[in-house]
Amino acid sequence: MKKIVIILCAIAMTAFGFAQEKVSFQAEIANRNGDVIYIKDNKNAIVKEIKVDKSGLFSDKFDVKDGFYVLFDGQEYAQLFLKPGFDLKLKMDAKLFDETLSYTGKGSGENNFLAQQAISNEVFGTENFTKEKDAFYLAFDEKKKTDFEKLEKGDFDANFKAQVKKNMTQEFFGMQMEYKSSQALKNVVGKAAPTFDYENHAGGKTKLSDLEGKYVYIDVWATWCGPCRGEIPFLQKIEEKYHDKKIAFVSISVDEDKDHEKWKKFVTDKSLGGIQLFADKNWYSEFITSFGINSIPRFILIDPKGVVLSADELRPSDSKLQEKLDSLLN
Repeated sequence: MKKIVIILCAIAMTAFGFAQEKVSFQAEIANRNGDVIYIKDNKNAIVKEIKVDKSGLFSDKFDVKDGFYVLFDGQEYAQLFLKPGFDLKLKMDAKLFDETLSYTGKGSGENNFLAQQAISNEVFGTENFTKEKDAFYLAFDEKKKTDFEKLEKGDFDANFKAQVKKNMTQEFFGMQMEYKSSQALKNVVGKAAPTFDYENHAGGKTKLSDLEGKYVYIDVWATWCGPCRGEIPFLQKIEEKYHDKKIAFVSISVDEDKDHEKWKKFVTDKSLGGIQLFADKNWYSEFITSFGINSIPRFILIDPKGVVLSADELRPSDSKLQEKLDSLLN
């Protein structure tokens, strides 16, 4: 879902053309990722840099136009709706980010709606994309009805309500596309996996066939993806636990070519283990499209004969993954 959410956020960040006035913004961030947060506009231009003060708060007043913006803490993004005269206070834990976003003050209603909607959409996908068609659309129709009712009944800014209504319509269309993609994956499981031949960070290239005789746990990720980076510490622990077992851990980056050096530096700086590969055509690489991947992180499990066991495997942060690997390897 994350990719869909990011795309829709970009669509949503249309600023309304009212006279500029100041907005007051304060953020109290536990486990912060840095000492500066950024407010960005719909062109990804920085509107304001807010530095942490001696008390550990990010606080400032700045000019805005009525509309949608993005909060960036150096690693994660969150959508904001700002309007002249808003006095907005945010609390969050950067380690969990989306799950902890909470606003108070003038403008909190609109921004809490955005935060809660993002989480609701993420949970919906997790719980429903594996369901059969009738069950999915029953849940889908109920969510669509409930979400639009919440928006209509909310005491929100009129321009906010109108724009979010348009975005939600597109978002629900995206959910249906995501569901159809997930259903298509059912046809991949139990069959020979599509192959790849990608650049290896350690040098040369690596093919899937080079790993024959081992289970292959594949992480499809990108350096810009917050949830992907969030899984890295868990993946590193799993790699360490199974380093002498009959399993290969492969990370395939779908970063664009322009970020190739960024990927190389990231892998080096973070001491990433396993087999680090760079897909030849990012999202459009044949291996990626064969699995219908349009959101990341995505994890794939292939058996020693090259047959797909799971096209949407458990994440490293899920304790059940180790139980599954133990049962396969033992």
